[in-house]
Amino acid sequence: MIEFQLDEGSGVATYLQLVQQVHQALRVGILEPGDQLPTAQQVVAKLAINPNTVFKAYRDLEREGLVRARPGQGTFVVGTPPRNDPTAQARFLGSMTAWVSEARSAGLDPDDMEAIYRTAIRNCFSVGVA
Repeated sequence: MIEFQLDEGSGVATYLQLVQQVHQALRVGILEPGDQLPTAQQVVAKLAINPNTVFKAYRDLEREGLVRARPGQGTFVVGTPPRNDPTAQARFLGSMTAWVSEARSAGLDPDDMEAIYRTAIRNCFSVGVA
């Protein structure tokens, strides 16, 4: 089951952070069709947020065709976004995990690592870069 986390300094609305985390979990195979999302009550208890925030995120995911609420049972994954090769994703997740561990050992904090990652992404996807 997915464990939501919030980044209060991100500037991204809380419900969108929940939606984005479900998208990411689906892309890397952490969540798959049939899996149950945490109940709104569980998310509220863990993150200390308004239940309507969770309901809004889950409604957005339902409109996208990714989840479906089953009254009295919970919210379940029913679809997935287009996904690349799971083997390649697993390989690069392993590489990134090793990189993050090495960066942490070198004294970098999550903000430093994110800045490096985002800069690398921009550099690789800038116009004119192959």
